[in-house]
Amino acid sequence: MVALVALLIAVGCSSNVPTTATPTYSTGLGSYEPDNTKFQDIFPVHYNSYLRNNDDTQMTVYGGSVPHRKNDGVNPLPKGYRFSQPYLKNLWMGYPFMYEYDRARGHTYAIEDILRIDRINRYEEKGGLPATCYNCKTTMMPAYLEEYGDDFWSMDFNELREIQQPGMHSIGCANCHDTETMELAIRSVPLDEALQRQGIDWRESSKNDMRSYVCAQCHVEYYFETADYGVAAKPHFPWDNGMNPQDMYEFFADGNPEIDGFRGQFADWTHAISQTPMIKIQHPEFEMWHDGPHGAAGVTCADCHMPYVREDGKKKISSHHWTSPLKTIEVSCLQCHGDKDTGWARDRVVYTQEKTWDQLLIAQEVSVRAHEAVRLASEYEGERHADYDQLLAEARELIRKAQLFWDYVSAENSVGFHNPMKALETLAISQQDSARAVELAKRATNYGIAPQLEGDIYEIVPPILEHSRKLQQSQEHLNSHTWLQYLPLLPERELMWDGTERLR
Repeated sequence: MVALVALLIAVGCSSNVPTTATPTYSTGLGSYEPDNTKFQDIFPVHYNSYLRNNDDTQMTVYGGSVPHRKNDGVNPLPKGYRFSQPYLKNLWMGYPFMYEYDRARGHTYAIEDILRIDRINRYEEKGGLPATCYNCKTTMMPAYLEEYGDDFWSMDFNELREIQQPGMHSIGCANCHDTETMELAIRSVPLDEALQRQGIDWRESSKNDMRSYVCAQCHVEYYFETADYGVAAKPHFPWDNGMNPQDMYEFFADGNPEIDGFRGQFADWTHAISQTPMIKIQHPEFEMWHDGPHGAAGVTCADCHMPYVREDGKKKISSHHWTSPLKTIEVSCLQCHGDKDTGWARDRVVYTQEKTWDQLLIAQEVSVRAHEAVRLASEYEGERHADYDQLLAEARELIRKAQLFWDYVSAENSVGFHNPMKALETLAISQQDSARAVELAKRATNYGIAPQLEGDIYEIVPPILEHSRKLQQSQEHLNSHTWLQYLPLLPERELMWDGTERLR
């Protein structure tokens, strides 16, 4: 009997066993209905579950839904949190992420939060970022693409501010379902195209695969194609060489304009301190998960993040409260790990995250030291190495690669748990490459800058805790930190946009 039970548990979590057939529905709505409120009466139990995404008060050890600044470990919630990354503003110097990078709240806040984030310029008529940013914030994407075609992607973000409907059109039913039959469906054009390049037609995919593909519409790394070679500002997934950080690093090194929408080395921005062309990794949960312990075993995103629950005491549904499995361990984890208890499951997750977090902080500190080393070497006026230019070029390339590897783990929201081995290996490579960049910068100056790089990095380059578009309008603020002095002074302005409202 013990052997039989063990077999049933193993089979119950195997990807080789067909999943339960999805019930057949006819909602009476069209196949694309963007208004989330239309589903409240049709699926009241699911909808009540979905509304739990409005709860922005719950934290886990390293994550959660409480909004706070992810670089701030000084102030208590909601401004900061003890597990912070103090060098985020330093590492994104010269890129809009340096203005604001907050903990994301639930999916239902997607439109509301992006309309107020400081990364998008709210002081001018134009926001400085493309409408592409709405791609993963709203159910309205098919409607936008039908109205504007491929011109949509490069429209300025602020052009569409006043027509947004937070709540009604925040991430919801139409993002993942054919809203007539409720079959899982892909709405993301970039994902559809990425899968096609891999020879995959999601319309022919199994239900098990679809339970992860719908999440891969947004929980992925992407870049914007360029106007010269592709569709201006259209998102593109860099998966053609593979989904690992080394694959992406090589992909971004030499784009094929006919396929990739860019030529030569791709860069999101040039770091203001080291003058290095950089890549900003987004949130590669799908890429991290797919060859991790759960992904490789056929466990889907929905299995853990949308576990089956009995919402009304009897009706079994897939939870539409998209949150950390640490909040629902009994139904998210113990359905497969039935011989364990909630304490064991929580401890294993936190153990992995703790080890990853420690290495993540080391990687970002060495990266900051590398940027500073190249800055000092670039301005060094003493006797230089005969191969000075080549050494600095190599150092910048290592900085670019090391920060891409660091960000692959940093931007991925599981703090290593989706793939512990990949996370730690990626951070190890990041640390090694940053350290090598520091050494090359020293050599370029015949070690003339070496004394300036000895000691605690927190004293050499203090973390920038406060910086925003408004603060960059102040010369006094820019003078408060050596690195900030490399940024241009912005003209004095007052807010023009507050959410969907134009103020002046």
